[in-house]
Amino acid sequence: MNKSIALLPLLALIALPVSAQQQYPQRAIRMVVGFPAGGPTDIVSRLMAPKMAEALGQQVIVDNRGGAGGMIATEQVAKAAPDGYTILMGTIGGVAVAMSLNPNRGYDTLRDLAPITQSVTVTSILVTHPSVPAKNVKELLALARAKPGSLNYGSSGNGTITHLAGELLKYMGKVSITHVPYKGGSPALTALVSGEVDLTYENSLIITPHIKSGRVKALAVTGAKRSALFPDLPTIAETLPGYSASGWYGLLAPAAVPKPIIARLHAEAVKALRVPDVIDKLSSQGAEPVGNTPEEFTAFVRSEIEKWAKLVKAANMRTD
Repeated sequence: MNKSIALLPLLALIALPVSAQQQYPQRAIRMVVGFPAGGPTDIVSRLMAPKMAEALGQQVIVDNRGGAGGMIATEQVAKAAPDGYTILMGTIGGVAVAMSLNPNRGYDTLRDLAPITQSVTVTSILVTHPSVPAKNVKELLALARAKPGSLNYGSSGNGTITHLAGELLKYMGKVSITHVPYKGGSPALTALVSGEVDLTYENSLIITPHIKSGRVKALAVTGAKRSALFPDLPTIAETLPGYSASGWYGLLAPAAVPKPIIARLHAEAVKALRVPDVIDKLSSQGAEPVGNTPEEFTAFVRSEIEKWAKLVKAANMRTD
């Protein structure tokens, strides 16, 4: 028998996975979001999903799986079939902070997930209910010191950026403020507007209209530099030097997803982040598109895990 003919079946078997990857996707892709609809993570996901769907030729369905500060969604994707049809819009909480804050989380970010790209970085703002008699961070700290434990702050869940921002302020400012976790940014914001909590560290994607309407009072931004959206608003670092707590979102897939599929998802996600109307909508609400490489995002995730593990230990953080 001709040797080349004998090799044909073997070559066909080898070629099958490559062919299947080249035809990806052949059905809808599920983008899992760890928070309820209407929150900032959901907003970014719903901006990107239709743009990616258009380029991929298949639906990208946003699937909200709220709870445990994003850990439920993160674990679900970490344990999903590695075929590229289930991806995560991950957040600092479920992806990075959970590694040190929640030893029973059920997954290991660096082992079980494949970073695709960081989608955005987001400005967070320290806001209070109008009834709180503090006009700036210095006055807020003075109020907290005068009445330890009397103030409370709402967060979008344990281990989220709002939780981290609050614990970092308490640790650096040496004050006692009670943490009240909610199931997402929207419920935490509702609690603040109604006066159920005194303050929170809310994402600019959903808090901006409420600041402009006067329903909440903005004191400072949590990032290392002032926000272009609110240039007159100081940073917390201007009162507590070295303070910095910025949120971010990024796409990840199960770790064993083939690299060609990761590359395709990366390419279309980055294209979505470069669409002018997406850029305009994000920047007008204090979010900055990123779109880095899988390797760059992996290195960033690793650095975030290390960074926040230090705060978790130093501040003796726990889930409430």
